[in-house]
Amino acid sequence: MDHEDAGVYTSFAEVYDAFMDNVPYEEWCTYLVRLLRKYGCEGGLVAELGCGTGTMTELLAQAGYDMIGIDCSEEMLAIAMEKRAETGSEILYLLQDMREFELYGTVAAVVSVCDSLNYLTEYEDLVQTFRLVNNFLDPGGVFLFDLNTEYKYRELLGERTIAENREDQSFIWDNYYDEEQRINEYGLTLFIKEESGLYRKQEEFHYQRAYSLEEVREALSEAGMEFVDVYDAFTKEPPKETSGRIHVIAREHGKQLRNSKTWEGF
Repeated sequence: MDHEDAGVYTSFAEVYDAFMDNVPYEEWCTYLVRLLRKYGCEGGLVAELGCGTGTMTELLAQAGYDMIGIDCSEEMLAIAMEKRAETGSEILYLLQDMREFELYGTVAAVVSVCDSLNYLTEYEDLVQTFRLVNNFLDPGGVFLFDLNTEYKYRELLGERTIAENREDQSFIWDNYYDEEQRINEYGLTLFIKEESGLYRKQEEFHYQRAYSLEEVREALSEAGMEFVDVYDAFTKEPPKETSGRIHVIAREHGKQLRNSKTWEGF
């Protein structure tokens, strides 16, 4: 199954932050920074794949990283750049597909959060994205990403309808999980209040794929990367059968450190 625009938010972009206001982004950022530092990334250039409206990008910038945000949704990036203007941050935003992204040079780390990589519904696209990450990381650079698990799609989201009614906008979010293809289909119906007082109805469909940890490790290996560790999301524990989200740590592999020295007998 190939969904070329499986993760491109259009109409939903304008209300995305409003409906995500229950996400503890600050706590998530603290966890991400701890992991980055644990694996040797104290600062420097960091690229975020699937940065969306830039909420996490801004928080990582505040934590001391020089951020590059990459997303394939022009509408989401427009909101991210509005935030940049408000905060005065110097984040570079790039309108690019993560399967084809290009940077001007290498970076200390690449991060991808909020299940952005699950939008890659083809295994080959996952491998290709990992190859690009490996290419644009500094020697030994860190790759930190999260993924929704098959358990989450099958047991927590599949066949479930979520609805929220706000003062100026409402949404209905229908989920259908195809266990054979391991694809979760999101049907989003939005009702957005216009200046006239009438509501505009918009519909969008999004698709995410569940990947097993074995597939992720295999994809990293195919891409030339080194798998380092995996955690049950926002904990220091290994994943459980009931983990809804996992965090994976990988490293760049294959580049040689320039001007390397041998310190034996120094």
